[in-house]
Amino acid sequence: MNTDLSILTLVKEASFVVQFVMFILLSASVASWTFIFSKRKELKQAIEITDDFEDEFWSGVGLAELYKKMSSDRFEPEGIEKIFLAGYREFARMRQKGDVEPSVQVESAQRAMRIELSRELDRLDETLPFLATVGSTSPYIGLFGTVWGIMNSFRALGEIKNATLSNVAPGISEALIATAIGLFAAIPAVIAYNRFSTRLDRLAGRYELFVDEFVVLLQRQAHSK
Repeated sequence: MNTDLSILTLVKEASFVVQFVMFILLSASVASWTFIFSKRKELKQAIEITDDFEDEFWSGVGLAELYKKMSSDRFEPEGIEKIFLAGYREFARMRQKGDVEPSVQVESAQRAMRIELSRELDRLDETLPFLATVGSTSPYIGLFGTVWGIMNSFRALGEIKNATLSNVAPGISEALIATAIGLFAAIPAVIAYNRFSTRLDRLAGRYELFVDEFVVLLQRQAHSK
């Protein structure tokens, strides 16, 4: 008598605990891929915005003119643009007071940019902890399902007098599927997390560099009058 060892059959005939483990892992995998595609698009857009802004910023355009353009209602600032707006807005506000020292004007603008920079990095980092969690825990969740399935298989095997390989093979096979699904969920999540973390670190470095360079320009402008 041939035993059907197709994956679909093994999943259907698995115990409730093993099926529940598979469901959790498949749900985590679907959520991971959703976040992966979303985060990939988000980081790509942030890098493109940074490239375009830096090209315009260093093209020789006046800071006041650039600020006026990006603070208009028709413009929706993103990423590094928000950092620029936060810094120049605070700088202009402090200069309007008239009796504020130039160093205080620049320090206030720098603090505003640092705050906005932290907000942007927190926003971009929002889903990365989930990918890290899936990547680190999925193999263990799958292993739990495997151990549970094998344990049930040997328990059932003990009740059979003439045990054969065909008696234990289905149970062990369905248990090993849980480990396979765990790896299927974990591997893409780990790869995506490492890649996105590297991109985010590079982007954060560019933000930090822009803040430092912009502070130098503001210092010159603060002492020019």
